Amino acid sequence: MNFWGWGFYTIAISLYLACVRIAALFNKKAAQMVRGHKETFKILREKMEPGCEYIWFHAASLGEFEQGRPLMERIRRDYPQYKILLTFFSPSGYEVRKNYEGADVICYLPLDTPINAARFVKVVHPVMAFFIKYEFWQNYFKVLEHKHIPIYSVSSIFRPEQVFFRWYGGQYYKVLTRVTHFFVQNEQSKALLETRGVKGNVTIVGDTRFDRVNEIAALAKQLPLVEAFKQNASVFVAGSSWEPDEDLFIPYFNNHKDWKLIIAPHVVSESHIKTIVDKLDRKVVRYTQATLENVKDAECLIIDCYGLLSSIYRYGDISYVGGGFGVGIHNLLEAAIYGIPVLFGPNNQRFQEAQELKACGGGVEIKDAVTLKETLDKFLMNEVALKQAGSAAGTYVSSKIGASDKVLAVVFKK
Repeated sequence: MNFWGWGFYTIAISLYLACVRIAALFNKKAAQMVRGHKETFKILREKMEPGCEYIWFHAASLGEFEQGRPLMERIRRDYPQYKILLTFFSPSGYEVRKNYEGADVICYLPLDTPINAARFVKVVHPVMAFFIKYEFWQNYFKVLEHKHIPIYSVSSIFRPEQVFFRWYGGQYYKVLTRVTHFFVQNEQSKALLETRGVKGNVTIVGDTRFDRVNEIAALAKQLPLVEAFKQNASVFVAGSSWEPDEDLFIPYFNNHKDWKLIIAPHVVSESHIKTIVDKLDRKVVRYTQATLENVKDAECLIIDCYGLLSSIYRYGDISYVGGGFGVGIHNLLEAAIYGIPVLFGPNNQRFQEAQELKACGGGVEIKDAVTLKETLDKFLMNEVALKQAGSAAGTYVSSKIGASDKVLAVVFKK
């Protein structure tokens, strides 16, 4: 075994596991992961049904789960002879979706050591495996290939700076050659794979998230409190906002009281809600304290609970999606699907949908208070520009729907 290839990778994984176990002594998330890994094989023994054929989906976290979800649900509908096994790497995915009804068995995926990979695949023995977006596990892929189990990479996207395409990635990129078929998001990804000799088993299908947001929009909840709040007013919806985002748009809307404001912060905590309320010079009501009477008089509605944002965007005329002044923007598509302009912060380069929304005119990058004012002044004073931007956003999303059907057509050779 080449120490700088497979050996080095496995050693790195083992060191990571040791670090996680140490961190678990002090960190709740790390502790959840350690406990979850210990329970994996117990869950498999208890819940897997002998004699059944399982299709395995692996998602790192919640975002990747949403990309895999349309595929899982279509398979359950169209191919009921198969069971679904869903694994997560991150507690932020598993802890939220461990009771997801679209999968038959849900557990953590043990870290990618040769022993774990061999044991896991032997127990599960899936008929095929789907890995979502960035998930490439050398030891798991090696075992799956050895057992002639098809490996599909779904909604994958590649960039020149990734390790596969660096001068020092000569050993690691070999994991790509074990994939049965790549379903990539764009032409660049296909071209990059070709530089590593991966040809003939790559299909450009786009991103399955578009299918998911289309499904979410079709099932959007009717929210009487939000309807009573909106009435006939124009509404600005800020979703998944953080303090740097709020520090930009709250002062603007304190001075533009002909528009109503809905804020759905990313972090719903008493301290954060209080911070937002203190910054507002508007009549405020919290969603959990709203009634059909008091919400009518409010000028700002704060969503102090989870699970409503994707339905709330439908009541907006302009949307702002937070995170772009920190870790990265959150889900733009949940807002754009409703045909409204989407504003977001500057940390968006890694998000293809942000670049494409900017290019088509449905999205606008907000760099600071000046660009926010310029953008909102334009939309608030020019109804034609507002409608054109909203139409561009909605058309962009609708044009990208259908990736899941393309994937399954290849997998099941329709």
